[in-house]
Amino acid sequence: MYARQNTPIVSVTLPDGSVLNRSDLPSRDTTRWVAKRKAVVVLAVHAGLITLDEAMKRYNISMEEFGSWESQMLAYGSRGLRVTHLKKYRQP
Repeated sequence: MYARQNTPIVSVTLPDGSVLNRSDLPSRDTTRWVAKRKAVVVLAVHAGLITLDEAMKRYNISMEEFGSWESQMLAYGSRGLRVTHLKKYRQP
């Protein structure tokens, strides 16, 4: 039996066929979270490029914050992550 090495995943192929690399991740010191950066983090976690714990530590975000990004992205796509449209999307 072979021992599994704990080497980090360098890139993943997303369902749409595009490739997401670690170099595509936002900088660790990101403070301005635009929709595109939020979407990349959610996609990276979903695809297994980084773990949720790693994302929370790397970007200093809470489980609740990531959860809100994730739910808005699942419900409305990356457009749901735009702060200017939160009011529009959250109305019943």
